[in-house]
Amino acid sequence: MFPFLCEKVRFSCVVVATLFLALPRGAQATEITNIGAIIDVESRIGKEEKIAMKMAVCKFNNDATERNLSLYFKDSQGGSIKVAAHAAEKLLKERKVKLIVGMERWEDAALVADVGRHAQVPVVSFSAPSISTPFTHSRWPFLIRMTHNDSEQVKCIAAIIRSHRWRRVVTVSEDYGIDGDSAKLTLLAQALQQVDSEIEYRLVLPPFSFPSDPNEAIKKELQQLKEKKIQSRVFIVLQTSLPVMTELFRESQHMGFLGPDTVWILSDAVSRYLDSVDTSVLSSMEGALGIKSYYNESSLPYKKFKYEFQQNFRAEYPDEDNLEPGFHALRAYDSMTTIIKAIERMPTNNSSPKILLNNILSSNFSGLSGWIQFKTGELVVGPEMRVLNVVGRKYKDLDFWIPEFGFSRTLAVARDGKEHSELQGPVIWPGEMRQDPKGWAMPSQAEPLIIGVPGRTSFEKFVKVVNVSEGKYDGFCIELFYKVKDVLGYNLPFKFVPHNGTYDDLVHQVYIKNYSAVIGDVTILADRSEIVEFTQPYAESGLSMIVPDKSKESTWMFVKPFTGEMWLVTSGIFLYTTLIVWFLEHQDNPEFKGRPLIHQILTALWFTFSSLFFSHREKVYSNLTRVVVVVWLFVVFILNSSYTASLTSMLTVQRMQPNITNINWLLENNLKVGCDGDSFVRDYLMNVLGFKAENIMNVSNEYLYEGKFKKKDIFAAFLELPYQKVFISNYCKTFTATTPTYRFGGLGFVFQKGSPMATDFSKAILKLSENGELKKLEDRWFATSPECSNTKTKEQLESLSLHSFWGLYVISGGTSTICFLLFMFRLVKKYRNDQQVEDQGSALPTDDNVWKKTARLACYIYYRKRAVLVPTLAQSPGHNHQRSSPICYSTPSV
Repeated sequence: MFPFLCEKVRFSCVVVATLFLALPRGAQATEITNIGAIIDVESRIGKEEKIAMKMAVCKFNNDATERNLSLYFKDSQGGSIKVAAHAAEKLLKERKVKLIVGMERWEDAALVADVGRHAQVPVVSFSAPSISTPFTHSRWPFLIRMTHNDSEQVKCIAAIIRSHRWRRVVTVSEDYGIDGDSAKLTLLAQALQQVDSEIEYRLVLPPFSFPSDPNEAIKKELQQLKEKKIQSRVFIVLQTSLPVMTELFRESQHMGFLGPDTVWILSDAVSRYLDSVDTSVLSSMEGALGIKSYYNESSLPYKKFKYEFQQNFRAEYPDEDNLEPGFHALRAYDSMTTIIKAIERMPTNNSSPKILLNNILSSNFSGLSGWIQFKTGELVVGPEMRVLNVVGRKYKDLDFWIPEFGFSRTLAVARDGKEHSELQGPVIWPGEMRQDPKGWAMPSQAEPLIIGVPGRTSFEKFVKVVNVSEGKYDGFCIELFYKVKDVLGYNLPFKFVPHNGTYDDLVHQVYIKNYSAVIGDVTILADRSEIVEFTQPYAESGLSMIVPDKSKESTWMFVKPFTGEMWLVTSGIFLYTTLIVWFLEHQDNPEFKGRPLIHQILTALWFTFSSLFFSHREKVYSNLTRVVVVVWLFVVFILNSSYTASLTSMLTVQRMQPNITNINWLLENNLKVGCDGDSFVRDYLMNVLGFKAENIMNVSNEYLYEGKFKKKDIFAAFLELPYQKVFISNYCKTFTATTPTYRFGGLGFVFQKGSPMATDFSKAILKLSENGELKKLEDRWFATSPECSNTKTKEQLESLSLHSFWGLYVISGGTSTICFLLFMFRLVKKYRNDQQVEDQGSALPTDDNVWKKTARLACYIYYRKRAVLVPTLAQSPGHNHQRSSPICYSTPSV
C-alpha cells in the first residue's frame, strides 16, 4: 500500500544515507537531499499537508534513480511563539536540510526566513505578509512565498460591504502574541474607508492552547460586544486556527450573533477550513460568506490527486471522517512539486544553495492550486477568488471575484469584460434570511430601541413630554416619528426616554451609546455629523432675528400706489392727449378759439385734467376729438380705479417695519439679546457673531419672549427658522423677523454612526414629503393663530408699475396719433386744392422758395384757411430790395 511504500522509501533513504557515509567516494550511487517541513502535525490542516507532501516525495523517490529525497517533519505546536524558528534551527543543525517548507502563519514564516537568510537555505512558505513591499524580498532573499498577499481578497470583502451599504464592521482574529494581524487590519481599514465604511470594534480571541477553558474565554470575549454596546453585526473573520473558529461559531450561535440581520464574512485563510471540518461545524456556520482561492476541481490531475489522497489519508488517519483534500493539501503538494523540479535541475547535491533558490524562482508550470511562477519571491499570477455561502451542512459557490472585473457567475463572463459590483448569486443569510440583512443589532421586544427625547424645549409644538410614567409624548416630531414608523415596513419596538439637558449633550448620549436614537428638533451641524448619523432633514433651518415692530409712516404716501416710471409715463400721455385735443379743437371750437395761444393751451390742459374726475364742461366739435376723448376717459377710469384700490390697501393694511435691522448695531451698542440656552444658538452667537456672554439671555419658553421685550431685558431674539415661523404666527402684529442669513443643515432625527435605520428613516421622510403627508402635518401643527390668519402680509406692498399698464398707454397714444394723422391728411389735401385754385387765378407764376412754401403751409394749418405773407423791407450794403417775412395772417378763401 501507499503508506507502506512511503514508510519503506523513507527507511531506505535513511539506510542509504548511513551507507553513504561509510562507502568510498567512488562507490556512492544515490544522493540524498534532506528537506525539512514545519507544520502543525496534530491539526487537520497539518495532516492534509503531511499526506500531500509525502505523496509528492514518494512519487519522486519511486521514479528517481540518482537522487532521493528525505522529508523530516517538525511540529509547530499550533503556532506557539518562536517554536517554528527553533524547529528550523534544529533541522539545519541535526538533519542538515537543504530547504525548509511549511509555516502556515506569516509570523512563523518571517522568523524561519531570518534563520534561512543567515544559513543561506531556501525557505518555501505557505503564508505571505498582508502587504507586499519591495523591501520584503531584499530583507529575506531566500524566502519563497507559495501564496498571495491579502490585498485582493480585502478588495473583495470591501466590495461585498459596499454592495450592501454596511457602514460599520467588527473584525475577528486570533491573538498570536506578536500583533500579526496589524498589517491585515490596516489593509482592511483602508479598503473599507474607500467604500464609506469603518471598523467599529476588534474582537481579539485568545489562542486555543493558552486559556485553561478556551470555550469560556471565547464566550467572555463575545459578551464584551454586548457590554460595550457594539451595534454592528457584520463580522469579518480575518484569521483564526481551526479549533478557535469552530468554538467561535458555536458560541456565537448560542449567544444570538448568528441570527437574522447578522453577517459573517470569512477570509481566505479561514474559508480554507471549510473543506476540513465535519458537517456539524458547517451547520453552525449557516449563512456565512467565505472568500476562497479558486482551483479547478474538474481537471484530470486534480481528480487523480484526490483519489490517491483519500486512499492514503484513510490509511494513515482512520479516525478522520472527512477525506476531502482542502486547498492546504493542494498548496503543499504544489510546493513539493516546485522543490522537486528545482532539485532535478541541480547538477549535484553539493551545489550552491543559490542555485536551488534560482531554480525554484524560475519555476513556470500549472499546479493543482494555480499557476506557479515567481517574481521577487512571490507568485506572479494574481488569485482568482470565489465567494461561497454556507448552506445547511455544506457550502455552495456563489460568484467569482476577479480583481479587474468584480463579481461574475462564471469566469468566462468576467474575462469577457462584463463587470458587476454586486453579488449575482442568491445568498442564504444567517437565520435563513433571503433578504439583505441590516448588519446591525436591530431592536426587539426584549431589547427595544432606546430613543432619547428632549425633556425641556422652548417650543412645545415640536416635542412635549406629557406624562413620563404613562409614556405620553406629543408634538410634531413625535407624530412624524409614528408616521415614519408606519412607512418603514418592519417592526420597530422602541422606548422613549426624556433627557433634561442641552441638545449637544443629547447628541453626545447617542455617541456614547446610552441612546440608540434621538427623536426631536435637533439641528444638523457639521461637528455633530462627525459623531452621529442624521436622517434626511424634515425641516429647513437658519438663524433669524426677531425684533419688535414700529409703525411705518410716510409724508409722500399718496404717490406710493404708482412707481416713478408709472407717474412719468402717465404725465407724458396726459400732456400728449392735451396737445392733440387742442390741435384738433383750437380753430373750430369756440371754447378754444379766438384767445391768445397761452390761453388756448391752458384751456386744453384744464379740459384734460378735469376729465380725470369726469368733471369737464367744455364741448368738443370734431369727431376725431371725440374718439381721442373716449379712449382717454377709458384710460382715466382704469387709472383711477387702480390708484384708489392700491392707496386704500396701503392705508388700510397696518404697515410695520423692524426697529432694529442690523446685528452690528446691537454689537456696537452693547445691547442684550435672547435665545434658547439649550440649543447651539448661544455658542453660535458668541463664537461666530461676536456677542458677549453677559449680553446673551437664556429664554426657556416661547411665551417669555414678549415679556422680555416689554421690560427691555432684551432688544432682539435669535431663533432658528422653524421656531421663528411658530413665533411670528402668534405675534405677527407686534414682532417681525429678518430673512435668515445664516443657514444650517435643517432639523433631523439622530442615530448612531453607521446605523442602517438612519437610511431607512431618511427614505421614509422623503416618501412622506413626496406624497404630501409631511406638508399636512406641518399645516396642522403650525397653523397661523386667528389674530394673524386674516391679516395680510406686513411686508411692503409693491407699487403699481408700468408693466401692468403699458398696453393701455399704447392704445391711448396710438389712438391720438392716428386721429392726428387723419386730421393732418385731410388738412394738407384741402390746402393743396386751395393752392391749385389760387395758382390758376393768378396771371403770374409763383416763384416761392421752399421756406416760403413751408411757412405758408404752417400758417394754413394754424388758421385752417389760406394765408398771405406780409412784405417787409430788408436792407443790405449797397442794395435796396424787399423780401417776404414768415409773418402771416388769414384771408378769406377764394
